[in-house]
Amino acid sequence: MTKRRVLLHLLAACVLVRGAVAASSPPLELSPREIDWIGEKVFENECASKNEDLIGWNEGEDFLSLGIGHFIWYPAGRPGPFHESFPEYVRFAKKSGVQIPRWLDVPSFPPVPWDTRRAYLRGQNDVKLRQLRQFLLATKQTQAAFLVHRLERDFAVLVEAAPKKDRTRIQKQYKRLAATPAGTFALIDYVNFKGAGVLPAERYKGQGWGLLQVLEGMREAPDVLSEFVRVAENLLETRVRNSPPARNEQKWLPGWKRRVRSYLQ
Repeated sequence: MTKRRVLLHLLAACVLVRGAVAASSPPLELSPREIDWIGEKVFENECASKNEDLIGWNEGEDFLSLGIGHFIWYPAGRPGPFHESFPEYVRFAKKSGVQIPRWLDVPSFPPVPWDTRRAYLRGQNDVKLRQLRQFLLATKQTQAAFLVHRLERDFAVLVEAAPKKDRTRIQKQYKRLAATPAGTFALIDYVNFKGAGVLPAERYKGQGWGLLQVLEGMREAPDVLSEFVRVAENLLETRVRNSPPARNEQKWLPGWKRRVRSYLQ
């Protein structure tokens, strides 16, 4: 794909982003260059900026993770508790004018071609896997635009899930963060990393740790990004304290904090 075609696809994606803004969410005014920068930062956090990590099946998981945002894709007959986001991304890419593999361009989106992690690891030379790699490598910018689009869409759901008395304050904090590319990156990466915080499964002992809880807990601090990081770190510490001991979530906390602090860099 030429640079000119990539730019045209990205501009089309930006139109889709701005056309999907909900009434409760201010539009995100981002240039293609800013969207690309956000995508590279998410790629760094999710994939350590390694192209080989654009596709992976982690040990102990029942799904494939794809793209800069590690979009989830399930095998046939094995839906899980997490939102299956890869089919949604492919639809977004197609609407943005991106050419997608023919076997994905079907009315009923197919399940993962490999039933298990073991089958996936054995199939590293499969034609479909090679095509997936090429597709994901060629569409990083469109993936970034999709993350922006998804934040705008999901924020409307988040606001509806918040107590009415808190909605105006939550919208204000969101707007302050969304006013800069760095703040928008923090919003996008955190919701991709720890969820929106609206589902019952996103809580321990009644306490959530998602984007909703971060925005709820923020004060009117002059440095909105530092305040976002402060609240997020506190919520992650609380999550670990409330977590079932058998999960041993303490081992993940240092990495979680490093990721959240990356928003300040």
